[in-house]
Amino acid sequence: MRPDLLPVPPLEQLRQRRSAKWQAYGPDVLPLWVAELDFELAPAIAATLAEAVRRSDTGYAWQIEDLGRALAAFAGDRWGWQVDPRAVHPVSDVGVGVVDLLRGLTRPGDAVLISPPVYPPFFTWVAEVAARLVEVPLRHAEGWRLDLPALERAFAERPAAYVLCNPHNPVGRVHTRQELAELVELGRRYQVPIISDEVHAPLALPGAQFTPLLSLPHAAEIAVSVHAASKAWNLAGLKCAAIITGSPRMAEVAGRLPDNRWRVGHFGVLASIAAYTEEVGWLDQLLATLLDRRTTLQAQLAERLPAVRWQPPEASYLAWLDCAELGIANPAEAFLRHGVALEAGSKFGAIGGSHVRLNFGTSAEILGEAVDRMTKVTTEG
Repeated sequence: MRPDLLPVPPLEQLRQRRSAKWQAYGPDVLPLWVAELDFELAPAIAATLAEAVRRSDTGYAWQIEDLGRALAAFAGDRWGWQVDPRAVHPVSDVGVGVVDLLRGLTRPGDAVLISPPVYPPFFTWVAEVAARLVEVPLRHAEGWRLDLPALERAFAERPAAYVLCNPHNPVGRVHTRQELAELVELGRRYQVPIISDEVHAPLALPGAQFTPLLSLPHAAEIAVSVHAASKAWNLAGLKCAAIITGSPRMAEVAGRLPDNRWRVGHFGVLASIAAYTEEVGWLDQLLATLLDRRTTLQAQLAERLPAVRWQPPEASYLAWLDCAELGIANPAEAFLRHGVALEAGSKFGAIGGSHVRLNFGTSAEILGEAVDRMTKVTTEG
């Protein structure tokens, strides 16, 4: 393996993990489904958590101001986005942040827009606040993109909010600055608040440029963002995310939320601060590794499963694979019969019915074995 790439523990060691990814299926299944990375923790994060355990420092979170300063410094260095640390509002995870914001922006029965195929919890977040789901699917012409004309028609109906996925999970689209500027203009014109889930933002791969929604002119008037270190540094179980506002109007919305200081994980805060301040180099190494895995997967699919169509993602470690040409009614079930667990595309909306989502944030060896097993669906008769 190239020395500049991150190593992955052996499969037998990975199977000792007690997280969802490694426990949901049996020992004969390769789990490439949920968005958990297989790499070891970044050293400074591991040291921070080990030191907290050594001190028996397992109480409530308190370093909220430090979290705001760390996230703001990272955003400024990484994206040129100037964030006021006082505008960083902690929440336990991105989903909780979006739901709390929807509660502050909607009433039961109000319309909330989303753009499938999209991360499955988007559907349940809207249901949780008893709002009315309105789907404005992505446009799929030369790659998945926001359907801005369709969004304008939907915005003209004055929905209570639009929940954006930026970058977009599962398709891996990094929306362009121009697309987002047009979206902001629609939000301002029709006074539709936009909640931007930006949890995959640090995972924009080499060649792509992430644009924070709130970094655009006038976006802060009608938009709010939710960020976390959870996906990029594999910290989901530690429960720490942040709502970010940039205007008095949206700060007032965030100010009505519950006091999440007592709901955020102490370890999550400590680990997130370490990630943003000490492990940016590790993140860059991760991105180089994911680029290598993306290239590997692209070559393997082209050679061994050419009927599977996909557009390599611009961000994250999730591959959105169109299996329609395989002629299989339920591709996720078919692959699972051969020992590979993937996410069924139908979970991401009806538009994803012929797809599966594959997590390539693992070793080249595991990825190769998974593709070997996946090819067996072509011999089913």
